[in-house]
Amino acid sequence: MRFKPTNYLLRHLQTMLYSLGRLWRQPIASLMTITVIAIALALPAGLYVLLHNVEQVSDRWDSNSQLTLFLQQDSNEQQAQQLMTTLATWPEIVAVDYQSAEQSLKEFEQTSGLTELLKTLPSNPLPAVISIKVQDKLSENAINQLVERLQTLVEVEQAQLDMAWLQRLRMLNKTAQRGIAILAILLSLSVLLIIGNTIRLAILSRESEIRVIKLVGGTDTFIRRPFLYTGFWYGLLGGIVAWSILLGTLSLLSGPINDLAALYNSQFTLYWLAPVMLLILSLTGAILGAIGAALAVNRHLHLIEPS
Repeated sequence: MRFKPTNYLLRHLQTMLYSLGRLWRQPIASLMTITVIAIALALPAGLYVLLHNVEQVSDRWDSNSQLTLFLQQDSNEQQAQQLMTTLATWPEIVAVDYQSAEQSLKEFEQTSGLTELLKTLPSNPLPAVISIKVQDKLSENAINQLVERLQTLVEVEQAQLDMAWLQRLRMLNKTAQRGIAILAILLSLSVLLIIGNTIRLAILSRESEIRVIKLVGGTDTFIRRPFLYTGFWYGLLGGIVAWSILLGTLSLLSGPINDLAALYNSQFTLYWLAPVMLLILSLTGAILGAIGAALAVNRHLHLIEPS
């Protein structure tokens, strides 16, 4: 008998529609299983989207990062200008800006509102400051070496990396990435167990039907196919529902996040990653569904034999 691809594809299409029809005829049980799968998929996906937004903000801030040099109290403006000329020749430094001690005091008066109190001080306690803009592509290790080098200068009281907190945030992001990956693996295993247990119950409920099919010559491949497509539909629909849950959650968060950004005069908007997450969640759900169904069928189907 010659193999006909068209007939082969038609049989698979019929089995797919048949499996989907069985889910449709059991709406409550199917919806409960799909919802549990969707929640398991949506949780790590939502955390990933939020972490991605944090990384976007940190990258934007990093482009504006700078170093600040607090000069010695006894340094005069001429020494500061000579130091600026020297620093401008360093290859790591893009630009330098000088702020005198008087300018620092005036700025502090305007921001703190302590003008009368500051007038009672015998002298200006604030030092002159040099702000340094470094190259955007400079690595974290190179920046730290630059800070140590600047700290050794005679005119410098303290060299401070203004965005040191951003580096700590990045380390927290890396830790969060690993945590999300572990959570995604654990929840993927839970999806496999959920689908596997659902398919196992489906096999047991159709045990008599399977015995009859085997009696009339039905192969294990023929019997296995509808269960595999059932797991596929569970995973695919679970992924789509997970995407809907993700969008609903982000829509609830977008308003407060935009309001918070407006308070800081930021143009930040939440990245939804909707098309990408739809593809990822759908494919992930479908693959996990097929694998979970295959594991359950391969384990339980051979135990059912016609008596």
